[in-house]
Amino acid sequence: VQLVESGGGLVQPGGSLRLSCRTSGFTFSRYDMSWYRQAPGKARELVAIISAPSGNTDYADAVKGRATISRDNDSNTVYLQMNSLKFEDTAVYYCNAQWLAITYWGQGTQVTVSS
Repeated sequence: VQLVESGGGLVQPGGSLRLSCRTSGFTFSRYDMSWYRQAPGKARELVAIISAPSGNTDYADAVKGRATISRDNDSNTVYLQMNSLKFEDTAVYYCNAQWLAITYWGQGTQVTVSS
């Protein structure tokens, strides 16, 4: 099983990023897919989730209106589009796959919002 995040980097406040998580080794279309983040000294927190098979989405209040999670079941990839980035969005962003009691994590990608 592999979950490989990409798309992180350094961005100025107000900017945008699109994170990708390419997966393999499990039945992607069956799994709820989520993005979490962890800032230095803080607990890991849920950012966004997209359910399977409905595709229903939900977002943390901190990113609602600025983030869009989407999935491509053909390429086994989940995306997180983040707009109007703020300093407080700085964190390591992790991809998560969840089905029943089974959960997989990616290694994370760093997002730094700085001027």
